[in-house]
Amino acid sequence: MTEVPRKIIHIDMDAFYAAVEQRDHPQYRNKPVIVGGQPDSRGVVATCSYEARVFGVHSAMPSSQAYRLCPQAIFVRPRFDVYRAVSAAIRAIFARYCDCIEPLSLDEAYLDVSSAESAMRLAGQIKQAICRETGLIASAGVSYNKFLAKIASDLGKPDGLHLITPEQGPAFVETLAVGKFHGIGPATERKMQALGILTGLDLKKAPLALLQHHFGKAAQHYHDIARGVDHRPVRADRQRKSVGVETTFERDVADAATQSRLLQALFSQALLRLTEKQMTAYTLTVKIKYRNFVQVTRARTLDRPIADDADTRLLLAELLHSAGTGSEPVRLLGVTLSGLDPERSAGQYRQLDLFEHL
Repeated sequence: MTEVPRKIIHIDMDAFYAAVEQRDHPQYRNKPVIVGGQPDSRGVVATCSYEARVFGVHSAMPSSQAYRLCPQAIFVRPRFDVYRAVSAAIRAIFARYCDCIEPLSLDEAYLDVSSAESAMRLAGQIKQAICRETGLIASAGVSYNKFLAKIASDLGKPDGLHLITPEQGPAFVETLAVGKFHGIGPATERKMQALGILTGLDLKKAPLALLQHHFGKAAQHYHDIARGVDHRPVRADRQRKSVGVETTFERDVADAATQSRLLQALFSQALLRLTEKQMTAYTLTVKIKYRNFVQVTRARTLDRPIADDADTRLLLAELLHSAGTGSEPVRLLGVTLSGLDPERSAGQYRQLDLFEHL
C-alpha cells in the first residue's frame, strides 16, 4: 500500500522581536533595530530587523560587535511579556486551522495539515490572518516532512510562501549546500567539506559507513535527509529536555582567559534560547573536547533557576577549571542547560538579567 505523503507547514515569524518593536514604535520603522543587550555591555543580540541584517548583524552575536557593524542601529531591550502575548495570539490563529501544532519557540511552529485539501492555500490563509490580526509578517514553508518544510520557510524571506512537493524534494536537496541544511552547523559543515561533501548530492553519495565513522549517531539522519527523507512526526505534546550550544574552533584555544570568555558567550546564547522557549533550568553542564579528542563534561545542579549573574559566572569558571583546562589546548566548548521547568515569574525576571546586566 502506497503511503500518503503528509502535509506539513512550518511557520516562521520574520524578525519577530524586532518586528514587534517596529510595529509598536513607528519611529523605528524602516530603521535598523537590534533587540538584546546594550552596545556597551556583555549582552547578546536576541534578534534584529532586516535593515540591520544587511550590515552582517545576526542573533546570538555580542551586542558590542553588532554596534561596531551597525553603529546607527537602535538598540532595544527585549519585552518578553509582549512577545509572549503576541505569540499566544498567533498560536490561537493556528488552532483555528489545525489541531496538531508543535511550537518550537515563540516565533515558529510546525503544523500537520495532512487532512487539508490544499496545504498551500491554508498556509496563505494563516499568513493573512497573522498579518491582519497582529500587524506582523510570517513566512511559511509547505512540504511532506519537517526538514523540507523548515527549509522551504527560509526561501524568499521575508513574507515567503514556498512549496516543496514529494516529486521535487530529492532533487531539491541535491542542489543545497550542506551549510543550508537545518541541523548542520558551521563545525559540521567544515568537517563535511574536508571530506569533499559540499552539497546534498555529495552527501547522498557518501556511504553510510563513512558518515557513521565521522558523525556517529547523527549519520543516519544525514543519510536520510540527503534523500529528502524525514519521518519525524509533528508532536503537539513535544517536551524539550535540554537546551545546548557548542562550537568547534577553527584553531585550538590554549589560553585559559580566552576559554573562559568563549564559554561565557556560549552560556549567554544557551540562556537566550531557554528564555525564548519560556523555560527555566536548574542543571548547568560544561563540555570540553581537547586537541587530543579527549572529552570531559562537568555539571552542577542548583536549587534555584539558573540566571546570568555573578554566581553563575563563578560556577562556569569553576566547572571549566575542574575539567583540567590548561593541560591541553581545547578544540570544542559547549554549554547545556537541563532540568527544565516552564518559566515562572521569578525565573523570568532573573533570565532577563541576560540583557539588563551584560
